[in-house]
Amino acid sequence: MEQALRNVGIFAHVDAGKTTTTEQMLYQSGHIRALGSVDTGTAQTDWLDVERERGISVRAAVTRFNWKGTPVNLVDTPGHVDFLSEVERSLRVMDGAVLIISAVEGVQAQTEVIWQALRDLAIPTLIYVNKMDRIGADADAVLKQIRRLLSKRAAPVQAPEGAEASFTGPINLLGEGTAALPSSITPYIELLGESAAELSEGLMLKYLEEAALTPGELVPAITEGVYRSELFPVLFGASNRGIGIKELMDALVRYLPPSGGSEESPVSGVVFKMEKDPSMGKIAYVRLYDGVIRNRDTVSNYTRGYQDKVTQIRRVHGQKTEDIGILRAGDIAAVCGWNRARIGDIIGSPEGVPGEKRLAVPLLTVQVHWRNEAEYPAVVAAFSELADEDPLLDLQWLQDERELHLKVMGPIQMEVLTHILRSRFGLEVTFGAPSVIYKETPAGAGEGFIAYTMPKPCWAILRFRIEPGERGSGLEYTSVVRGENLLGSYQNEVARRVPEALQQGLLGWEVTDLRVTLIEGEHHVWHTHPLDFVIATPMGIMNGLANIGTKLLEPMLKFRLSVPEEYGGKLMNELVVMRGEFDTPVVRGERMEIEGVLPVATTLDFPARLGSLTKGRGTLSTMFSGYRDCPPDVHVERTRRGVNPLDQAKYILAVRNALIQN
Repeated sequence: MEQALRNVGIFAHVDAGKTTTTEQMLYQSGHIRALGSVDTGTAQTDWLDVERERGISVRAAVTRFNWKGTPVNLVDTPGHVDFLSEVERSLRVMDGAVLIISAVEGVQAQTEVIWQALRDLAIPTLIYVNKMDRIGADADAVLKQIRRLLSKRAAPVQAPEGAEASFTGPINLLGEGTAALPSSITPYIELLGESAAELSEGLMLKYLEEAALTPGELVPAITEGVYRSELFPVLFGASNRGIGIKELMDALVRYLPPSGGSEESPVSGVVFKMEKDPSMGKIAYVRLYDGVIRNRDTVSNYTRGYQDKVTQIRRVHGQKTEDIGILRAGDIAAVCGWNRARIGDIIGSPEGVPGEKRLAVPLLTVQVHWRNEAEYPAVVAAFSELADEDPLLDLQWLQDERELHLKVMGPIQMEVLTHILRSRFGLEVTFGAPSVIYKETPAGAGEGFIAYTMPKPCWAILRFRIEPGERGSGLEYTSVVRGENLLGSYQNEVARRVPEALQQGLLGWEVTDLRVTLIEGEHHVWHTHPLDFVIATPMGIMNGLANIGTKLLEPMLKFRLSVPEEYGGKLMNELVVMRGEFDTPVVRGERMEIEGVLPVATTLDFPARLGSLTKGRGTLSTMFSGYRDCPPDVHVERTRRGVNPLDQAKYILAVRNALIQN
């Protein structure tokens, strides 16, 4: 009898063995007949040319297998920080997660970013310590690191037998006869017992009385603890040799929750991935939370406000797909026919669709250069298609200047984009030097006013109160204007246009971390046209920013640097020069660990320089920390796109002409 479906994401830092683990799960479950390999470019879930050539995952890949009667949708996500947006979108549709950590490298910055997101979303998680057969593998050290950096509720349900070349596999701590196990694993048994006992008062009393809990007591407690995201089982293996995989799949179906959802409820789902298929056109990957969708059904797109017809529903197995004709509550499938859909669109009812967790913040912008003018239209079309698949590219097409600009996470993403343009579209492109993405924020509080009453016919009067917000708060917009003074439809138009108006501040950067309140508004019964507020809002906002002034914000990175102790002094001097701030260094063994924050602007070439400064023995891990005020001597402007609303006469003419043409 088939058991309830599981939707599980595989997450890890780069080179932790994530795709190899996925490949072994597909093979040992009988889903594929022969093992593929990341190194030879034959892995099921890394099928893009660039993935096979570079040996890294750049897109989240969906596949499916059955294990002991339980169907599992598995999403293999990229491990490199440049492709964090793929991880971000996958998190939203998972019911459970497997976080893979290398037994050699241990917890990395990417691991911590993903872990925090998993905790924020309360996604039940298994931790799998891979590469136990590698030289330098240290289960004890990694387990301590996991409990120190991730969670003290991480508890081993297995113990490794041997390490490095002598690793023979995991020992089950939940089987009968644990008393006969070697004394070397006693600390693991004690740690599991203590962690499980902390889940309930009854278990704690029994543990204190008898100093042990039976497997019959432990398994239900662990399962409940995982479901509530209060306990995180730790497992061990060596995926490259297929060791520990069956035990991992056993734990996956035992401890991670089923997908749930009701087929009788109204349709409710989310689009989490888009692809372009040569024969089927655009394909929308959908997680359905409730209801049922069938081929030829017409389904409401709640986000876009229209209805679209389903032409085909396909089950995805890596690069292969099959027509299944129906998508049921709790399941994931590829839907064809929704050509207007976008990533993040809610399908049907928004009830029950979880929120999203923002992880990926592009900190660099680059300009695209093409080989010759004849290829310009094709390059624009290609990047428009890629921006549909990854909205964070935030494609800026400046038609008058014939320029294309993208937001990117880092140099690896730029290399991959160049490769995709060549292999998929037959186009050669290069990128200009990356520039840091700064932001602006109000320097104080004040008001912006616009009376757009000329040239007739028009009438739109607006007054905004603009105040600084908390760092990281983004935009908070409210209106206190009464409906009789400004109709609700006009107020809605203003609310839609305020974020657009803040895309370019006085220095050309996006304005953020502010509160904007509409405190006065007026329309005219005869003279006002609905589009008047489209024109007036940016002029009122920019008038306020000009009155108040703005401050420049720069992106910061949280870093962890590990170097041999003899290089510590030299590296600390280097960090000071880069305007870094760091805590007192910690010496572990013969290495020094330094943690702190660094401006992105001063660190663009630091990873490359670190190698020469430490003769290749230094390791650096970074993650986005947030934006903060620039020092007074840093002043960076960006060229404004389009007409500045502060030049009101020219701006009114330009926007009116554009609206008429559209």
